[in-house]
Amino acid sequence: MKLNARRVPTVIVLISSALVLALAGCSKEAPAPTPERAVRTLVVTETGGVLEREFSADIRARSESRLGFRVPGKVSRRLVELGQPVRAGQVLGQLDPQDLRLQQDAARAGLAAAEANATQAAADLKRFKELKAQGFISEAELDRHNTMATTAEASLRQARAQAGVQSNQTSYAALVADAAGVITAVDMEPGQVVNAGLPVLTLAHDGPRDAVFAVPEDLGQAVRGLVGKKDAIKVRRWGGSEWVSATVREVAAAADPATRTFLAKADVGKAGFELGQSASVAFNTPVRISGGVRIPLYALAERDGKSMVWVLDGQSMTVKPLPVVTGDVTGNVILIAKGLTPGQEIVTAGVHALNPGQKVHRYKPGNAQAEASGAAAASAVKP
Repeated sequence: MKLNARRVPTVIVLISSALVLALAGCSKEAPAPTPERAVRTLVVTETGGVLEREFSADIRARSESRLGFRVPGKVSRRLVELGQPVRAGQVLGQLDPQDLRLQQDAARAGLAAAEANATQAAADLKRFKELKAQGFISEAELDRHNTMATTAEASLRQARAQAGVQSNQTSYAALVADAAGVITAVDMEPGQVVNAGLPVLTLAHDGPRDAVFAVPEDLGQAVRGLVGKKDAIKVRRWGGSEWVSATVREVAAAADPATRTFLAKADVGKAGFELGQSASVAFNTPVRISGGVRIPLYALAERDGKSMVWVLDGQSMTVKPLPVVTGDVTGNVILIAKGLTPGQEIVTAGVHALNPGQKVHRYKPGNAQAEASGAAAASAVKP
């Protein structure tokens, strides 16, 4: 079959045009829709010129005793373990008593000798008094025997006192709990040689409990003003949600030289905290600038070199940037001096991944799986 030579260029032009249009249509895909993001939000409230500060604390006994032996020696037995409850008068540890018993025997022998000497001196004095009455000895001789009897009596009293002290020393070989409580520290093992007075056990007494925490130097005066005020602070178990009212009992007079913090103790009453448990302490403190509102530091973003926050429109569920003027930063809280007013709802999580007018919805923990599926689907869309 033969084609007409004049029609061939026309056919080629038509085919080329169709190919160009087809390629042009393929290259212009529809833009991927902006995914709707889940955000955490916070409704801004008026702070009233105060700021709530939170610090970590330890629950400790009101009274703690660092126990040690009253005499030196070698530890023969340790009768308690860490965390063990003990009763008053219970034996906690024992020293080797051999040397102490020998010293006690020596003191008893000295007492017996002093008793015999005093008895002999008293008998001699009685006979010499009879001789003096009969005129066989002089007054000076009688005075000499009277002095000897007095010295013997004094030596007897000294020997009795030494025997009593040595008896006490022997009893000190046993370390006894002076109150009921819990052993919170153990620093001795059998075979260890200890000096007199060296702390080897720590006993936390049963009774009131304190939340012990440290505050920076700039808050020392503020916390000191809360001493004795009922329910001035609140305490909760670490990781818990229920707050318990407490009263500041004492604040250190001087700051710690290493940490430059003041140690404070708050009475938690009968809240049932366990010894050694970690806790959180929170209380309100005045701020230098009373105006403005305070928001979490992580809610602040930067756009075009200016500080801003994302404000949520609750009706359209869209966000828009709002420039703000910042002030002081205290911990994880920042003062917004201008730009925000109480009642506005701002985004506190995901602020660096938002665009003006973007659709969002409030994050709910129960939708975590759905959010993950949505994020995966959005990432699968090709640009």
